[in-house]
Amino acid sequence: MNLPLSNIRVLDVSQVMAGPFCCMLLGDMGADVIKVEPPGVGDQTRAAMGFRLKGSDSGGFLALNRNKRSIELDLKSDAGREAFYELVKTADVLVENNRPGVVQRLGIDYPTLKQINPRLVYASISGFGQTGPWALRPGFDLIAQAMAGVMSVMGHPDAPPVKSSVPVADLGAGLFAAYGILSALLGRQQTGQGQHVDASLFETAMGLSVWETAEYWGTGRLPVPIGSANRMSAPYQAVRAGDRYFVIGAANQKLWNLLCGLIERPDLAADPRFATNVDRIKNRDALIVELEASFAARTADEWVAVLLEAGIPAGPILDYAEALSSEQAVARNMVLRVEHPVEGEVNVLGFPVKLHGTPQQVRRAPPLLGQHTGEILAECGLDEAAVQALRKRGAFGAAKGEQA
Repeated sequence: MNLPLSNIRVLDVSQVMAGPFCCMLLGDMGADVIKVEPPGVGDQTRAAMGFRLKGSDSGGFLALNRNKRSIELDLKSDAGREAFYELVKTADVLVENNRPGVVQRLGIDYPTLKQINPRLVYASISGFGQTGPWALRPGFDLIAQAMAGVMSVMGHPDAPPVKSSVPVADLGAGLFAAYGILSALLGRQQTGQGQHVDASLFETAMGLSVWETAEYWGTGRLPVPIGSANRMSAPYQAVRAGDRYFVIGAANQKLWNLLCGLIERPDLAADPRFATNVDRIKNRDALIVELEASFAARTADEWVAVLLEAGIPAGPILDYAEALSSEQAVARNMVLRVEHPVEGEVNVLGFPVKLHGTPQQVRRAPPLLGQHTGEILAECGLDEAAVQALRKRGAFGAAKGEQA
């Protein structure tokens, strides 16, 4: 059964995380994703991270590039651009994550490619967007988290600044770009025209700051770090049991009253400091001290079982080994095995959203550099003689034994 995007061709002219993640999501939904890579070196992530498996590609590259094909093209050469323009004629979507100005210098910017293919949906992912006084600044997840306000609320009060270890700006920008691309493709059905989609790490990090901006605008106070707690309700955070921490979410008045009865603390229910959710947020530190005094009587696993049975949301804090092997992750197929031409069988994360009518699958392993160059060019109508002519002119980089 055809996947929803099986009739869509995507040119992935991006590297590292945000762009490749966006294109992988599109590939998972059936799109034919062609990863256009610099000859010889490819995506920077192929050589990133401090570990390898069997081959030369890093685990990070394998994690972000399934369901893609790879072609090597030197976009700095006239021949490489000629071949690329042939690809553009066949494409529905292009994704790039260069700093603004780079694609103009390469001759692969949206106004140029629009002349070749007016139906092209062209997505740019950058640090700060295509316009504005910060547009030319380098874009990294760390920088975006810092400058969008996210780092100002991370961690604990009076502790050094920390960022989210999960790169929310990078991955979120990939998600927002995919959302923009799909919206533009739907719009194209009405107009027949593509358009430029402009996503940024900065706006992603800021756009995800829903509670924090609501607090700032609603109270005039700057949000501060609150550890694992929640700005809108309490208790809703990690708490200490007799052996270790677990998490609890008694996030409304019904659950709060139920919790007080369960731990046999009617004094907390009657305490004016904790009478309403607003009171509990205001007196959160004192509240957690009281709760942890009661939670110390049992282990975290015991409390989680008791709380869940009573209908109070709670859960253990799992490391990745525990989370990936959990019965829920197994039931939801969140660890998949894919056969790689060099690595053999490798683990990849499963699909975080399921389409039950047209279920996704890993159709292609993460590609080797340039693995599909010949077949992709043939699909563009270039015969072997034309490919060899492009090769001699440097479209695919310097040939072996030649100077680059």
